[in-house]
Amino acid sequence: MNSVQGLLAASVISIQNSSFIYPACQNCFSRLILDSRRFNCLKCGCTGEAKDASYRYRLSLKIADTNDLFDITVFGSCLDPFFGVTAENLQRYIQDFNQLSGETNTESSARALVQAVETCFVGKRFIFGV
Repeated sequence: MNSVQGLLAASVISIQNSSFIYPACQNCFSRLILDSRRFNCLKCGCTGEAKDASYRYRLSLKIADTNDLFDITVFGSCLDPFFGVTAENLQRYIQDFNQLSGETNTESSARALVQAVETCFVGKRFIFGV
């Protein structure tokens, strides 16, 4: 599943999701179910304390080459250089910012992050391994 079948040079047309980080199972990378104290992976059954959950990038894009439009999703640490930090650290920065600013409505910080991601990706050309 991780092997690259080919390369595709394409431009990013739009960002398809507004949440770029998700709590991920350390065993199977599936999305974790979090409550205030615990996490649970529905796929492999892994459990633990919510504070120990790890996070991973998931960026869904609409891209275009010279002939076609594609919907793709880019996962994991290959996005670290674009965000400048790991998903784990970005999640921590967002939580710390919301706590320090007394932000009760996290929608404004999420909106700012979406705008930053759009500025960095939309209209730019990348080579994607597919």
